[in-house]
Amino acid sequence: MRFTPDSAFVADVLDIVDTIPPGRVMTYGDVAAALGSRAARAVGQVMSHYGSDVPWWRVIRAGGHPPIEHEDRALPFYLAEGTPLVTSATAYRIDYPAARWSPS
Repeated sequence: MRFTPDSAFVADVLDIVDTIPPGRVMTYGDVAAALGSRAARAVGQVMSHYGSDVPWWRVIRAGGHPPIEHEDRALPFYLAEGTPLVTSATAYRIDYPAARWSPS
C-alpha cells in the first residue's frame, strides 16, 4: 500500500507519534492499535516516508529495538530524554515495559 502525504492515515500516525512524551515509546503495533488498526507495517511505511519531522526515535520495534538502521542516530535522543535502556557490551534496546506509553 502506498500512502500520500495528505492521506488521513499518514496524518493520524504522525499526530499520535507527535504526542509521545520524551523518554517514552510506542511500538509500530501500538501506534496502529491506537488508530483502531492492526497495520503495524503500514505505520512503519508512514514513518519511513514521512516521519522525519516528528520524534521518530520514539517509535520502536516490538522487541524494544530502535528503528532498523537508525540505532546510532537514535541513541543520543534516548540518552538525552532519559529513556530507560537495557545495554550490553555490544548493543542496546529500550526497556519497553518501563518506557511504554499509551495515549489516553
